[in-house]
Amino acid sequence: MENLRGISPDVFKVPVYSPTEEMSAYEALWLRQGSTFKRLADIFRDNPDILPSEIVQPSEIKSIEARLTELLDSREYSNIGIRVEGSIDYPEKLRDARNPIRVFYYQGWWDLAETPSVAIVGARKATAEGLRRTRKLVQGLVRDGFTIASGLAEGIDTAAHKAAIEFGGKTFAVIGTPLNHIYPKKNKALQEELKKNYLVVSQVPFLKYESQDYRSNRSFFPERNITMSALTQATIIVEASDTSGTLYQARAAVEQGRKLFILDSCFKNPDISWPERFLKKGAIRVKEYEDIRRNLVL
Repeated sequence: MENLRGISPDVFKVPVYSPTEEMSAYEALWLRQGSTFKRLADIFRDNPDILPSEIVQPSEIKSIEARLTELLDSREYSNIGIRVEGSIDYPEKLRDARNPIRVFYYQGWWDLAETPSVAIVGARKATAEGLRRTRKLVQGLVRDGFTIASGLAEGIDTAAHKAAIEFGGKTFAVIGTPLNHIYPKKNKALQEELKKNYLVVSQVPFLKYESQDYRSNRSFFPERNITMSALTQATIIVEASDTSGTLYQARAAVEQGRKLFILDSCFKNPDISWPERFLKKGAIRVKEYEDIRRNLVL
């Protein structure tokens, strides 16, 4: 697996970059006042060939690198993979996002993100029926050769990851915290298993996250849903309220031209209105697994 110790120049197209340097430069950009995914995306949209290290002073990069080394233990630091837009290994499908992330991190086996994959998402406070439906969906998708993506949150996300492992499938998580944080805490063992045997992806900058409180850090969760949608062929929503963060992913899927599947049970829930809204935007109503299967292509 790629790590922070440098990469042979012949692996990449021009520009060649140092992962450590670009990581530190990107972290520095995030520490500037007012930085958001949109504002950083705008910078690079206007300068598509520029690297983060080209707009940050070398002394600042060196200072940030020292702070990262202090924050992360050496074993954790060396096991963080990096992808930088402009390199040959940056996933082309991420450019479908409205504000593509310039740099992101991962632990585990990146190849899983390049396999045919479907995101299964939904409520954190899932119903027993929702959890049962999730397991059934995962079983069918694994049987049909799809990798299961989700967000490692409580409820539907956790059930999707665990079912994929149980049924002998592949799974990866796109999380809303830095790689050195675990949320929720009860998923510590699951996150460890994913990064060891599967894949965990994060776009959350380490130092920015540490520098602000939990209220500000909440914004990273809907942003990860946008990235999860871009990394996958389709999103399946099992259950969600009208105020659920899951709807960020629904909107992203529509904007990015991804398939959006909504279980029939959502339409039958009198307490929510969002399913009909997304149906009008091209979502597919799922009454049985075959409704999903015939709309996906391996």
